[in-house]
Amino acid sequence: MSKKASLSNARRKRKLPTSNGVKTLITTKNTLSRSLNAVRRAQKGEAGVESTVRTIIAKVRSGGDKVLFELTRKFDGAALKSLLVMKSEIQKAYKNESAEVVRALKRAKKNIEKFHTQSLKKNESAVETEKGVSVWREFRPIERVGLYIPGGKAAYPSTVLMLGVPARVAGCKEIILCVPPNKEGEVPSAVLVAADLCGISSIYKIGGAQAIAAMAYGTETIPKVSKIFGPGNQYVTTAKLLVYGEVDIDMPAGPSEVLAFADSTANPAWIAADLLSQLEHGEDSQAILVTTAESVANNVRAEIAKQLPALKRKLIIEQSLKKSFAIVADTFSTAVAFINEYAPEHLEIVLKDETKALKAINNAGSIFLGPYASEPLGDYATGANHTLPTSGYAKMFSALSAESFGKKIQVQKVSEQGIRNLRNTVEVLAEREGLGAHKNAVSIRFTPLEAKYQRPDSKIAKKY
Repeated sequence: MSKKASLSNARRKRKLPTSNGVKTLITTKNTLSRSLNAVRRAQKGEAGVESTVRTIIAKVRSGGDKVLFELTRKFDGAALKSLLVMKSEIQKAYKNESAEVVRALKRAKKNIEKFHTQSLKKNESAVETEKGVSVWREFRPIERVGLYIPGGKAAYPSTVLMLGVPARVAGCKEIILCVPPNKEGEVPSAVLVAADLCGISSIYKIGGAQAIAAMAYGTETIPKVSKIFGPGNQYVTTAKLLVYGEVDIDMPAGPSEVLAFADSTANPAWIAADLLSQLEHGEDSQAILVTTAESVANNVRAEIAKQLPALKRKLIIEQSLKKSFAIVADTFSTAVAFINEYAPEHLEIVLKDETKALKAINNAGSIFLGPYASEPLGDYATGANHTLPTSGYAKMFSALSAESFGKKIQVQKVSEQGIRNLRNTVEVLAEREGLGAHKNAVSIRFTPLEAKYQRPDSKIAKKY
């Protein structure tokens, strides 16, 4: 073994220091899967969640509103008299919030609306696949949608904007919103203001898996929707997956995660601050630093330790830090391979050659490019959506968009020339598949008996 290889092995085997629970993993091409497994194990949720959620869904389906009141009392400590938020509560919410907060919500709404309006393509150009055959798609909004806004540790008016604005841009006729109340049976005033700004049809005081079940199956008060949107904890995410099929869902959106891909050009204090910003969402959040320089990992970990004591949600962050990692990759390729396999919800790229890294990334919910693209900017005000796939689902799901609130209907228009051009192709393939009625549906248009129904200028009519 060479001296260089020996030193490399020793470096990988030694135990590196931790900072407030953050573990450093030296990662090579050969140990990539081991590092990914370690990260995923830390991210894994509690056992027995699915069983609990199935029970809740079954109770809501059979018991309706009565069960919703019972579960709200059990999980949120609130003895509600009504699930529906009244107009008077919304009016009071405006009085409780400062003019500065309302202005901030309106500005964020404007940016979100601008981005989603421009990105939605309602009309597509027709494609002529054959002479006389035109095919295109037309966008149609989903008529009734349900939005879920998390509660518990914090209020999320920004999530209301991220869901409500694209729903309105898409043209959904009815938008309902569910949000868990506090023990006094109240909903955060900022959430109510944001919902009102978005023109939400109805707001209901219900959270957790029971809210998802209510929107999926309907109760005496809460209407059944066609698609459910919004992030939540593992119980909410599991409920969405279990009701999928009865309704559509946006994506599996669970605990927050952020990954920063950084080199020595990055400011370690800035990177640490961005990682900490996502960890305060909850004890099950996760932050990952990926770098090819161990010094970068050490500097960022030192900054995390330095900044943590001053943060209000320190106790929450301390728990989520235990699930967080610094990945020191031996090469750029190994770093990229880790990122694409992890498929982060939020990805910050702060490198000397950020363009090279951007081209190499295939799996990420939302990318923040450059040292000034701090992840919280996307959480609130860049206009991009912050409802994103987590837990590796960025491999197959996109960020929420206005398109998510609708569907595309295919339209095909065929002229007489078009059917003549396609006749043989369809007749041959239908015959090969043994579907005689398919063949006949085309052939019958060329028989003498049917020719009289053609237009006077029809070539088929003239033939007969």
